[in-house]
Amino acid sequence: MIRIGNASGFYGDRFAAWQEMLDGGPLDVLTGDYLAELTMLILGRDRLKDPSLGYARTFLRQMEQCLGTALDRGVRIVTNAGGLNPEGLAAALDSLAARLGLRAGIGYVAGDAADRDAAYPGALAANAYLGAFGIASCLDAGADVVVTGRVTDASLVVGPAIAHFGWGRTDFDALAGATVAGHVLECGPQATGGNFSFFTELPDGGRRPGFPIAEVHVDGSTVITKHPRTGGAVNVDTVTAQLVYEVGGPAYLGPDVVTHLDSVTLASDGPDRVRVTGVRGTPPPPTLKVGVNTLAGFRNAMTFVLVGLDIEAKAALVRAQLEAAVGTDGLAFTLTRTDDGALLRAQIHDADGKRAGRAFSTAAVELALASYPGCFLTTPPSDASPYGVFTADAVPQREHVAVHPDGVPAAIPAPTITAAPEEAASVPGGPSQGRPPREVGTRSGDKGPDANVGVWARSDDEYARLRAWLTADRFAELLPETAGRPLERYELPNLRAVNFVVRGLLASPAQMDPQAKGLGERLRAQIAELSRVAAGEPLVTEVARRATGPARASEINVNQMGV
Repeated sequence: MIRIGNASGFYGDRFAAWQEMLDGGPLDVLTGDYLAELTMLILGRDRLKDPSLGYARTFLRQMEQCLGTALDRGVRIVTNAGGLNPEGLAAALDSLAARLGLRAGIGYVAGDAADRDAAYPGALAANAYLGAFGIASCLDAGADVVVTGRVTDASLVVGPAIAHFGWGRTDFDALAGATVAGHVLECGPQATGGNFSFFTELPDGGRRPGFPIAEVHVDGSTVITKHPRTGGAVNVDTVTAQLVYEVGGPAYLGPDVVTHLDSVTLASDGPDRVRVTGVRGTPPPPTLKVGVNTLAGFRNAMTFVLVGLDIEAKAALVRAQLEAAVGTDGLAFTLTRTDDGALLRAQIHDADGKRAGRAFSTAAVELALASYPGCFLTTPPSDASPYGVFTADAVPQREHVAVHPDGVPAAIPAPTITAAPEEAASVPGGPSQGRPPREVGTRSGDKGPDANVGVWARSDDEYARLRAWLTADRFAELLPETAGRPLERYELPNLRAVNFVVRGLLASPAQMDPQAKGLGERLRAQIAELSRVAAGEPLVTEVARRATGPARASEINVNQMGV
C-alpha cells in the first residue's frame, strides 16, 4: 500500500496545508495541484513579463518552510506547480535547497507545450494533458521532488502508484483505480467536506476541513481518508460529491487509461474512511487533450445596493446613467433580490483595459450623489482584470520527456495500445414520473465553456425517485438559463447519481458565476421546495417563486411540474 496525500487543490489554496499535512501523520507522497484553466492564463501573462517565470511561485514559498521536513520524513513531493515552465521551477527548487543547506533530488516532466505559433496563433498558452509515466520515471530515478507542467490532475496520484507497484501500460484496471483516487484528491478539501451540500452535518460545521489522503493498493483499490484530528469528514457522500465534479459521461478519458465511472463502488470502511473498489479501465484514446488559453479582453464589475421602494425604477436609472457614461458595448446588469431590496451588479467586458477599468468603475462611483435615493456601492473603484477564453483541441498521443535528478533526460513513449472510447449515450429520461426526491446532494463546476451538475441521492429508494423525476426536460425547467442549450444527462447507478452537462453555458464573459460553482445548489434548492409542495408542506423560502434576476426566470408553476 502507498499512502498519498494532497496539500493543494488550486493556485491560492490554503498556504499552511503543506506543513499541516507533513505534521499530521504518516505519508509516503504529498501532492499539490495548482493548474486550473484560469491558472494557465495567469502563468502565461507572468511569462510575458518575465520569461524565467510561468510557474506557481506560491509553491516555492511553501517549500521554503517545509522542504526540509519532507526530506527528513522521507515524504516525496509531486506537483504540477511547474505550469508553463517546469524546468524553471526545478532550477528554482535546486537553488532553494542549496540556500537551505539541503540535498534534494529534483526531477521534472516536460513536453506538454504545443507549438502555439504554428497550431494556435494568438494563444497565450497551449498545452497537452500528459499522463503519469513521466512522474513514475523520475521517482524510479530517486527524485525527492517531481515537478510537472500540464499533466492531468489525477496523474499526480497515478504516477507515484505506478512507481511503487511497478504497473505497466496495460494494467488498465489498476491505473483506472488510481485515477479515481487522483480525481478524488485533486481538489483538496472538496473531498473532506469543502463546498459540501450537507456541510451542516459535519462535526465542525465545515469550518476547516482537512486535506484528503488515498491509501492505494496494488490492485488499484483505494481507501480515502484524512489525518486524525483534522476538520470536515470523509464519508460516502463527501467522496461522491467530488467524483461527480467536473465530469461528463461515464467514460472518463485520460492519457493512460479510460476510467469507467459507472463501475466505481463506494463503501464505508470505518470513521473517516471510504473504500473505493471495482473500478474498470480500458485502453486510452489515441489522442491527447490540448488546452488552449487565449487572452480575450478585460472585465470589471461594480455592485449597487438598492433598498426601499421603486426597486425596478432605481435599477433602470442606474442602467441608463452608466450606459450614457461609458456606452452600451459589453455592459451587462444582474439584479438579485434581497430580503429588503436588491443588489444591482453592473459588469463590463472590453478589449480595452482602460475602458473596462477605471473609466467604468469611476463612472459608477461618480453616481453616488447623483442617482437613486439611498444610493451606495459595495466597493471603491477598481481596475479591470484580464479574462481568457479556454478551448480544447486534440493531438495524437506523443512522446515526452522526464528529466531525472542527475539531469539525464528519459524519453517517455506514447502508449502503443489505444482505442477510441465507446461513450455511453446521453439518457434524457422519459416523461418525468412520480414525486421529486426528498433530499439530494449536488456539486457543479466548469470545463471551459461547459458546465456540469452532478446530483446524487443518499439511498436506493431516493435514487429511484431522482432517476425517474429529474429528466433533462425537468432540469431545464428548474434552471431556465440552460433551456435551449445542448444538454446531456448520464446515469451513474453505483453512485446513485445523475450527471448533467450543459454545453456552452459559460461562454459569455458576463457570467456572474463563470465557473458554475453555484449552479448545483440552486438546483438543489428548487428540488427541495418542490418536494415540500408535493408533501403538502408550506414553502419555507422563496426559491421556487423568486427570480434569480430581473426577468424572474426561475418562477415555477408547481401545477406544471408534476407535483
